[in-house]
Amino acid sequence: MKPESTKSDDLRKTVNRLKRAQGQLAAVIAAVESGADCRAVVTQLAAVSSAIDRAGFTIISSAMKECLTDQGDTGDKKPLRVEELEKLFLALS
Repeated sequence: MKPESTKSDDLRKTVNRLKRAQGQLAAVIAAVESGADCRAVVTQLAAVSSAIDRAGFTIISSAMKECLTDQGDTGDKKPLRVEELEKLFLALS
C-alpha cells in the first residue's frame, strides 16, 4: 500500500496543476474577451489543455498504482476494474 504522505503529495501536486490551469483558462477567457491576437490565445489554450490532460493522467496513474498495490483494499471506495481504468485513460486521448 502506498504511504499516506505520498498519496497526499500526489494529490497536492495534482490540485496545484489544476489550479494553475484554472488561472491560465481565466487568462484565455480575458484575452478572447479583449480581442487578443488569435495566435496567442490558441497557444495559451493549448497550454491549458495540456495541463488538464497531465492532471488527468496523473489521477489515473495514481488509481492504477493503488489498484496494483492495495489488492482491492480501498475502504469506502469501490475498486476500479481494469476496464474502467482503460476507459478513463482513453477518454483523455
